[in-house]
Formats: sequence, structure tokens, C-alpha cells
Amino acid sequence: VQLQASGGGLVQPGGSLRLSCRASGIVLNFGDMGWYRQAPGQQRELVALITVGGATQYADSLQGRFTITRDATKKVVALQMDRLRPEDTAVYYCNADLDYQEYWGHGTQVTVSS
Repeated sequence: VQLQASGGGLVQPGGSLRLSCRASGIVLNFGDMGWYRQAPGQQRELVALITVGGATQYADSLQGRFTITRDATKKVVALQMDRLRPEDTAVYYCNADLDYQEYWGHGTQVTVSS
């Protein structure tokens, strides 16, 4: 199983971006999927999480600006990021618990700057 992330880039403050992550390969047991981020000089932190049943969890600092979703195959997770702020600048990583193993996608850079 591999996680393939897409999206990210440069956006002005107040703008939006959408990240997507797809799990490739055969998966028999599905667990949580989510997004983490790591800003320069800081620890990696949880941004949002979605369970196989669709329950969601968000970092308190987001204040309702991000939305995590998962498709019907349970292998694709997306993060819609609205009203982006400069402090959202970071490398974003997809994470998944699949077949009782933890997987990480490659990081994708999100830069919020005017």
C-alpha cells in the first residue's frame, strides 16, 4: 500500500486549497485516515482525522476553516482548506491506518503568502 498525495501550492491569505490522498494497492481492513502538518522548526501536528465510519476530528486552531472527507471506497481522503492564513504554511502529510499498519504519504507544501 502506498499513499499518493496531490494538491498544495502557493495561495494568498484568505484563499482556498484542496489536498487529496489516495491509497493504492489492495486494502482489506480500513482504519482512520488523516492529515498532519509540520511547519519549519515545529513538531508535526494533527490537522484533521476521519474514521472509517465518517467521524471527524480537527485541530482546535483551525476554527472550522478546514473540512476532511473520505470517499465511498474509503481509500481517498481529501482536505478542503478555506480562509487560509499565513500560519497554515507547512508541509502537509497524509496518514492512514490500513490493514493494521500505519502509512505516510510524501509531504506536500502549502504556502500562504501575499
